[in-house]
Amino acid sequence: MKIYFHLNVVGFSNCYLIVNEHAHEAIIIDPGQITDKIITQIEDSHLKLAAVLITHNHSSHMHGLRTLRKIYDPKIYAADWEVAGNDTNVITGDGKIKLAGMTVHYMALPGHTSDSMVYMIGNVMFTGDAIFAGSLGSTNSSYSKYILLSNIERKIFSQQESTVLMPGHGPPTTVEAEKLFNSKLKQFTGSAPTI
Repeated sequence: MKIYFHLNVVGFSNCYLIVNEHAHEAIIIDPGQITDKIITQIEDSHLKLAAVLITHNHSSHMHGLRTLRKIYDPKIYAADWEVAGNDTNVITGDGKIKLAGMTVHYMALPGHTSDSMVYMIGNVMFTGDAIFAGSLGSTNSSYSKYILLSNIERKIFSQQESTVLMPGHGPPTTVEAEKLFNSKLKQFTGSAPTI
């Protein structure tokens, strides 16, 4: 598996192209903007775009979906039907699916938005706007913050410390680094949240 990072300069969000070199298939996570570079990478490598995964329904994470659908016919996975209407494979809760010859684990992680999902392939977790290097995603209420913190503790911090976190914005990090350096979560780790 190879992971390619593309920056959406309009929303400063991260788009990821995950490639299964053996199957010559790919998955895109959060196509905020589809550039010539992404299309060229798919075409020059003779990849089949098998699926698009959306972490949450915000334009900076899915605006390029319209462009992708004009060129390719990928399966679209999200927790919100409105992402692509009847073409959306709506996923809820936690589970796993096989895409592009890879096992993709998905986990509902509401808090930033009600439809927030994280995806894990191998030892890499794509966190959308739930957690970034050194900070949390924004929430609109103290209850949402409690839910977000609780889910991060149960679903992200329970992974191996070497698990790489690929956020929706900013640089990658690891579970170990976030346990050590994210002060809001450090207070929460192992105890009831203080909100």
